[in-house]
Amino acid sequence: RAPLLPLLLLLLLVGPARPISFQLPGKARKCLREEIHRDTLVTGEYDIGAPPGSSTGPSANLKITDSAGHILYAKEDATKGKFAFTTEDYDMFEACFESKLPVGTGRMPDQLVTLDMKHGVEAKNYEEIAKVEKLKPLEVELRRLEDLSESIVNDFAYMKKREEEMRDTNESTNTRVLYFSIFSMCCLIGLATWQVFYLRRFFKAKKLIE
Repeated sequence: RAPLLPLLLLLLLVGPARPISFQLPGKARKCLREEIHRDTLVTGEYDIGAPPGSSTGPSANLKITDSAGHILYAKEDATKGKFAFTTEDYDMFEACFESKLPVGTGRMPDQLVTLDMKHGVEAKNYEEIAKVEKLKPLEVELRRLEDLSESIVNDFAYMKKREEEMRDTNESTNTRVLYFSIFSMCCLIGLATWQVFYLRRFFKAKKLIE
């Protein structure tokens, strides 16, 4: 049990992510962006509340896209629901809420939008996994710890890869700057030499020098 204690403490520290809430004014558009790794399960739950005192109810469109503009989830007149998808590559994903309520002449109350978006270990339903595979509570926690450790290892591997790419980019940039500096120096020396000979011929033509 002693070796499991640090891992259990790690699970307690890595708690579930809290949902995000914000106000959505009439005819406004707000987007949330997040970078997510490749082959990662993403789940989410959203709730769009009607403005206080409004008789029309909530009215907004939800669209989730990647950096290439591919639509992963879209819902018109969204009020409350869930979504899920698996990423195909490391990318920046964007969830946009667009209000369809008109802007009032007075102070139009805003809609309250709540988004609970999870990915990776947080997105997995370990209760369903336990029921399907008939796992004991301790086995479920071990499965969760295994997935969490794998996620951390993948994060470190990605960070190492990005560091190598940035190092290669810096080295390539430094080499190009060095070559450009040498080329600039050669051009300046050549230009200065040409100016000296040109001025020498000019002064000789004007008989200012011998």
